[in-house]
Amino acid sequence: MEIETVGKLLIDLVRITIFDNLNDKQTLKKEDFLKKLPNFSKMGATFVTITKDGNLRGCIGSLVPHTTLFDDLTTNARKAAFEDPRFSPLTKEEFEQIKIEISIIGPIKKVVYNGFDDLRTKIVAGEDGVILRLGEHQGTFLPQVWEQLPDFDSFMVHLFQKAGLDPAKVEEAPEIFTYKVDKIMEQ
Repeated sequence: MEIETVGKLLIDLVRITIFDNLNDKQTLKKEDFLKKLPNFSKMGATFVTITKDGNLRGCIGSLVPHTTLFDDLTTNARKAAFEDPRFSPLTKEEFEQIKIEISIIGPIKKVVYNGFDDLRTKIVAGEDGVILRLGEHQGTFLPQVWEQLPDFDSFMVHLFQKAGLDPAKVEEAPEIFTYKVDKIMEQ
């Protein structure tokens, strides 16, 4: 199946999931979808990002596979629309104004580094999603965040802040992981 067709099916899946939740319906047939894309019955991790007028309206996802791609995608669609704590639940009036972006998360790789300068050489700006972990704190930025924060230092400062850490904690050598995504954007 062509990538454009797969992308459209996935965007439609997210839209139907949100629509059904807005209207308290269950029109989505999992078996029918899996007949078209049987690979979505395999384990996988996804993020669903919703924007409205070019601004973030919700973003929820999984970094580690814990369920099927189908179930992860529909769960994250619902959570991005209605349970992102940064936003009020999406309304019926907003539904036609939103754009959807899906990220299918690739394998996560630990980065072994010796200091911030070494780390800078091991992360590919614009391509790598980054997970930062230090103690109880963790944060991640999808690769798409490089579009808003293209400078490595700025990207990392914001990631530290997202994880609830002081950027000066870089000296404590947090664990760093990277991943790639297959990105599908609604046109």
